[in-house]
Amino acid sequence: MGRLLAYFRPLHRSTFGACLSRFDGQRFQTVLRVHLLRWCWIYLLVASVAIAFHARFAIGVNVTASLPYRLFIIDTRAHPAGGDYVAFRWPGGGPYAKGATFVKQIVGLPGDVVTRVDRDYFVNGLPVGLAKQMGRSGQPLAAGPTGTLPAGRYYVRAPHPDSLDSRYALLGWISESQLVGRAYVLF
Repeated sequence: MGRLLAYFRPLHRSTFGACLSRFDGQRFQTVLRVHLLRWCWIYLLVASVAIAFHARFAIGVNVTASLPYRLFIIDTRAHPAGGDYVAFRWPGGGPYAKGATFVKQIVGLPGDVVTRVDRDYFVNGLPVGLAKQMGRSGQPLAAGPTGTLPAGRYYVRAPHPDSLDSRYALLGWISESQLVGRAYVLF
């Protein structure tokens, strides 16, 4: 084995040495300078567009089956209205970390009336979902609040029966301070 390694050692050194001897630092600097002078405007344009995009928009990904869509673009300056998808920050507690971004649909606005009959929820008399008694992992789920939505509070939902939304006390009504922005479906 030692003879085999001794055979390859000089080959490795000479190959590496040959590569170093062929590297022309002066030529590299010249080529790099020409490249940057030719393409710097494109690089600056791409960087400017990325900074401008990030100042107003964000990307949201739905990792659960709660919505039929997976990817959203979030306009952080647009205020959502009823029926819109909205991105908001999870208030903490339960299976998700505080501050995680969620996307749901707004079905209740300030002044709307949320009622419950048994475990069926209604907003202004229209059905919005059935609250389950137990979560998928077996934990009990307390029913969410009912009454008139106060200023700055929203009722959010998703069509999936296992969606963790305003039907449950764990989330309840979301507040204006939790809103990230209006979410638009990409796919």
